[in-house]
Amino acid sequence: MPALICGSLAYDNIMVFNGRFKDQILPDQVHILNVSFQVPELRREFGGCAGNIAYSLKLLGGEGDVMGTVGQDFASYANWMERNGLSRRHVRVIDDTYTAQAYITTDQDDNQITAFHPGAMNFSHLNVVPDDGGYSIGIVAPDGREGMIQHARQFAAAGIPFIFDPGQGLPLFNGEELLEFVGMASWIAVNDYESQMLASRTGLGVEEIARRVKALIVTRGAEGSRIFHDGKVTEIPCVKARELRDPTGCGDAYRAGLLYGLMQGFDWETTGRIAALLGAIKIAHNGTQNHHFTPDEFRESYREAFGHEF
Repeated sequence: MPALICGSLAYDNIMVFNGRFKDQILPDQVHILNVSFQVPELRREFGGCAGNIAYSLKLLGGEGDVMGTVGQDFASYANWMERNGLSRRHVRVIDDTYTAQAYITTDQDDNQITAFHPGAMNFSHLNVVPDDGGYSIGIVAPDGREGMIQHARQFAAAGIPFIFDPGQGLPLFNGEELLEFVGMASWIAVNDYESQMLASRTGLGVEEIARRVKALIVTRGAEGSRIFHDGKVTEIPCVKARELRDPTGCGDAYRAGLLYGLMQGFDWETTGRIAALLGAIKIAHNGTQNHHFTPDEFRESYREAFGHEF
């Protein structure tokens, strides 16, 4: 059975400014800031957490149905999903809205100015997790606030184990709401900073949070990741990337690896290493859905990285 991937679908509009923001912004005049950057380089990428996770899971040979809300401008993304064999059966179009969009401008120092329009993502709560037994696992990734709450409750009510992946949506929730997520989720996936924020807002230590779920996965960038499970910690090494081109979407790729490992019944060491390798492959490509490999090619990359097969 496929995984149900609840989360955002978005367009990422990425612009490159061939200069430095600091040379264009006068610190003592920011109260009357009025500045324009000429951006000769522009890319429009298909993104959003649910789309990114489903894309990488498909490359691994896994199946995942996306559940998300999009706007009237979704046609090009829909065509992309169809060409890549990604299911749209739970993608709902909200009329008179735009698909969520990020506008990211990067300067020569890799500083970024980002504007984000949530658009149709704010209607994610209109989608309902099916309780007909069609899914054995799910994930609640960053999405509209009410959608994340409702989908977690619906997964729990249907008895479908799921990963809670709050990501950039974590600040939307107070301690009581986060405790409810912890109580419903089977697994939690966060980065190091998010783990500390989750601990602070819930009043629970990281180890206590881990005891309340089957596993707590904490990614730590170049330091690898840690998986807290069954009263112990499994250290997952970082995989050296062939190139360091674009970190955007690496977390989503990692989570696709987690879903794949869980769906295959692998142990945590294998699952974490699959996730880490997938993140390293993604970072070598611009955009979040531009990396390509076959399942056999991935297995060979895994053998090269870790010295054994899975």
